[in-house]
Amino acid sequence: MKNIKDYEFWFITGSQFLYGPETLKSVESDAKEIVDKLNESKQLPYPIKFKLVATTAESITKIMKEVNYNDKVAGVITWMHTFSPAKNWIRGTKLLQKPLLHLATQKLNYIPYDTIDFDYMNLNQSAHGDREYAFINARLHKNNKIISGYWGDEDIQKSIAKWMDVAVAYNESFNIKVVTFGGKMRNVAVTDGDRIEAQIKFGWTVDYWGVADLVKEVNAVSEKDIDSKYKELQEEYDFNEGDNDSEKFEYNTKYQIREYFGIKKFMDDRGYTAFTTNFEDLEGLEQLPGLAVQLLNKEGYGFAGEGDWKTAALDRLLKIVAHNKQTGFMEDYTLDLRKGHEAILGSHMLEVDPTIASTKPRVEVHPLDIGNKADPARLVFTGSQGDAIDVTMADFGKEFKLISYDVEGNKPEKETPHLPIAKQLWTPKQGWRKGAEEWLTAGGGHHTVLSFAVDSEQVTDLSKMFGLNYENLNLK
Repeated sequence: MKNIKDYEFWFITGSQFLYGPETLKSVESDAKEIVDKLNESKQLPYPIKFKLVATTAESITKIMKEVNYNDKVAGVITWMHTFSPAKNWIRGTKLLQKPLLHLATQKLNYIPYDTIDFDYMNLNQSAHGDREYAFINARLHKNNKIISGYWGDEDIQKSIAKWMDVAVAYNESFNIKVVTFGGKMRNVAVTDGDRIEAQIKFGWTVDYWGVADLVKEVNAVSEKDIDSKYKELQEEYDFNEGDNDSEKFEYNTKYQIREYFGIKKFMDDRGYTAFTTNFEDLEGLEQLPGLAVQLLNKEGYGFAGEGDWKTAALDRLLKIVAHNKQTGFMEDYTLDLRKGHEAILGSHMLEVDPTIASTKPRVEVHPLDIGNKADPARLVFTGSQGDAIDVTMADFGKEFKLISYDVEGNKPEKETPHLPIAKQLWTPKQGWRKGAEEWLTAGGGHHTVLSFAVDSEQVTDLSKMFGLNYENLNLK
């Protein structure tokens, strides 16, 4: 996955001096044991580090400041082993600028009826402490995540893991840089937006660069690198020359490889992690990037067509959550409206993300009427089946709005011999008509990010971290 730091999460346990030093020693010992076993479970994508038993407002404030300024820390996990007076947490929690998970758990998953006494009760009163702590977070409108259950259960560990992925994406959002080559498609409304507000709210940097600046990098790519990549792709994909002669097929495929290296070098040299192209502005390029985009998608770069920088950044963001698995830019194209077969056929001119492929992609070269350039090479494949989510970002002037619905991913019922592009079908889970009407009413655009690896709970968590207006249409 492209440019992800080795993040970690800090674990803070709440208690107080009321119960004496022996209890505090037990609190620390239990917390360390839980952290060690969570790390040993192999369920978590990032490590947890125990930091302290928090007993005073001063210690809590100090540790939260350290969290904010340590770039390696993606978030905080708190657990109230005993009763921890919530007034101690106010200043530190208000200062905290990173994701917060309240793990409402207990050392043991049972009540030891034969031996339980007041010493045990004083030490193991998470049910008491969690409610005091949760109250102050609610009072502060912290929008933190709460996971309640036994820390040793696999489902709880998986919930922590899912939240960790979202927290890392939140941190990485402030490192997302989008380059728009040639600006956006003219006269289109939904792909426009306020770049400055996006940088304030999400940390996204969005820069325009002329296509001429990209052409310099594309033309400078070495033939040796192109030939080496061509051989690599021959081993990875099926090459289908079709009606092309061998010379044209090889040249056009190698030109896409040239574009791949040129775009990649341009972005890497300048720190960009997502990009857009625009078929209305290709001066100096022989082809609209197709295979080039798909190869970069596979490596974790975000992308959207026609200069849609919001979707390109969202694509990169959700790829981080998904560890770049089965997640990519998508566009609603055409519909099947037959009763019992209702579906949206999603695709794009060329640039469908191969991480969603269920079949071995084929490299093919075909004409493309849009753009008035040479026939571009592209990967052709069938998408996946299964549970997925479709997400879009809209700018309504006064606010950004995230819109999504859960969908059932499907494969086309038949082959499409005259449509040589990658294809993905899906149907909204609340029913095609209801889903379509709610999507249109909410102002959802035709450019989306489709993911089989991210779910609506994670999108909800992400929207809360950003304080973002989120419409999950499945809840309507």
